[in-house]
Formats: sequence, structure tokens, C-alpha cells
Amino acid sequence: MIIALSPAEGSPARQIHDQISGLITTGRLGQGERLPSVRQLASDLGVAPGTVAKAYRSLEADGLLVSRVGSGTRVSDQAAPVSSTVAQAARRLASAARREDLSLEEAVRVLRMTW
Repeated sequence: MIIALSPAEGSPARQIHDQISGLITTGRLGQGERLPSVRQLASDLGVAPGTVAKAYRSLEADGLLVSRVGSGTRVSDQAAPVSSTVAQAARRLASAARREDLSLEEAVRVLRMTW
């Protein structure tokens, strides 16, 4: 799993949440796929295990992950990716927003205005 943290992009837990959510939404992580343990991902990213645990709990609350003692954390069977057309359009919007130096909130506002 490819996750990169940046000090300028907000809290590490939020970044982990958003990036895993993105991997699920775009189909890079599929239903039932197992995620690294909290300790393993924390070690890989150089953050405290509580940071990863917080992100995982938030993703569970969103219905994207399911954690079970003994079987680890997996992508929920209810988590469904969006079509490749929508994912590509979202990447184009994100790229354009970064080039224009828009915040995520501003890009979301633009998307909501076109809905």
C-alpha cells in the first residue's frame, strides 16, 4: 500500500484516512482486501500506532473498513469503487486545483456548485 505523509497536508491520521479512502474509492484496494496491521503501518510511516488506529476507526465509521480480532482489518464488503471515468475526472480536478493553489475545501466547493 502506498501512503505518503506530508507535514503541510494536515494531521497524519487525516492523511492516512483520506489516502486509504481514495485507494478504496478508486478500486486500488478491493473488497475483502487485508490492510497492514496498525503497528506495521505505523512503523512503515514513522508515526505512532495510535495515529493509524485513529484513521482505521474513522474509516470503519465511514463503512469502508471492518476490523475483527484475529483476522485483522479488511476493506468492507459494502465499500464500492467509483467508475474509472469518475475517478479520472476527480484526479483531473485535483490536479487543476493544485496547479491553481486551491485548498481541498475550495475544490470541493467548486464541485458542489456544479452538482
